[in-house]
Amino acid sequence: MIIEAAVNGATSRDRSPHVPLAPAEIADDGLRCLSAGAAIVHSHNAEMAVDGPRAAELYLEAWRPLLRARPDAIVYPTVGFGATIAEKYAHVPILAEAGVLRMGLVDPGSVNLGPIVYVNSADDVEHEVALCVRHHLGPSVSIFEPGFLRAALDFHRRGRLPAGTIIKLYFGGDHDYLGRPGPTFGLPPTRASLEAYLAMLEGSALPWSVAVLGGDLIASGLARLALDRGGHLRVGLEDYAGPRTPTNEALVREAVRLCEDAGRPVASPAEAARLLGLPRSG
Repeated sequence: MIIEAAVNGATSRDRSPHVPLAPAEIADDGLRCLSAGAAIVHSHNAEMAVDGPRAAELYLEAWRPLLRARPDAIVYPTVGFGATIAEKYAHVPILAEAGVLRMGLVDPGSVNLGPIVYVNSADDVEHEVALCVRHHLGPSVSIFEPGFLRAALDFHRRGRLPAGTIIKLYFGGDHDYLGRPGPTFGLPPTRASLEAYLAMLEGSALPWSVAVLGGDLIASGLARLALDRGGHLRVGLEDYAGPRTPTNEALVREAVRLCEDAGRPVASPAEAARLLGLPRSG
């Protein structure tokens, strides 16, 4: 099974003293997560840069030393904060052409993430999918709400999702995306919620993973339920909002121990790339 480490996101040092923010910190932290058992490292750039070339520069500053040490690692960025969809994804072609990307990102819907209204129109989603096709990237498809999955499955049924697609089932914890207690999004991390998503996915043969945004994936019990049903796991300080102050490495090691208990061998990056059928080689 595949473990992804989402190492920072919008998490601040006030929320976690261990979150990596500077490029060198992201590189070092990502390498520790890979050594602990992660196959995929997802990060946001150090400045939350809006400008595409600047965002790409920051990602490359973080990822190049990581990929020198672990050329098999799978890394991918987040969306930018430009005014148009082209601006929001302007860093993706630059990173793909630099040869560091095998995985892209597709967010097939809109959702309220606490104070953040995250909007992706039908035309926006078309743009996101087209980028993955054009640059031979396996899409990481974010599912914040059931409607996101219905949209993704429509693309899949029409043969529009390229090779390497993985469905990321994001469940809402007790905190919002910024880690504050209060209203959250989507389905709660329960057996019934997971079964609802799996019923929708039935027959698609798409690989899937679970994460709890604004909570604790392992403590929720959802991780073990997913392992027993053949799913993969995403952990990390982007998502974590529990009572402890763990490192990303510690969260990955917790996931590895759970996999061992469940009898699910943990995939290396090369094995994960083969499992997903990522079109670009490492």
